[in-house]
Amino acid sequence: MRSLVKTSAAAGLAAGIGALASQDVNTRWYRKLSKPPFQPPSVAFPIVWTALYSDVAISSAVVVDRLHEQGRHIDAAAFERALYLNLVLNGSWTWVFFKAHRLDAATATAAALTLSCVDLVRRAQPGSPIASAALVPYAAWCAFATVLSAAIWRRNR
Repeated sequence: MRSLVKTSAAAGLAAGIGALASQDVNTRWYRKLSKPPFQPPSVAFPIVWTALYSDVAISSAVVVDRLHEQGRHIDAAAFERALYLNLVLNGSWTWVFFKAHRLDAATATAAALTLSCVDLVRRAQPGSPIASAALVPYAAWCAFATVLSAAIWRRNR
């Protein structure tokens, strides 16, 4: 239960930090950006991210608890560090994109986030194959976000 409180707080903090920056989706700058045809409708983003943050919090708590139960305390601590780095990258993307208007850096941040997600999936496997599999949609969505960021960058150079 302690792990769930920690992972939920961390995911909630990342969500809140990201939400602060993404309030700028109604700015003139964002509206004028040329977006690719595969850009999801704006209503999709809060729905998808709420589900993903919940998934990350729950799956990560399961992994950390299971690793501790297996006596793999070093691996549990390493997973938690990787998770917190991942959530920092996650919260950073919106600031780089919406506040700094740095489409190139946002694409690089999204790519780093995707790699970090894949690393979480890998690190989760020994603790809980099911929780590891549950993290795959998060990695897939971040990979999609990287492709979307790159497309927006290319279209607006």
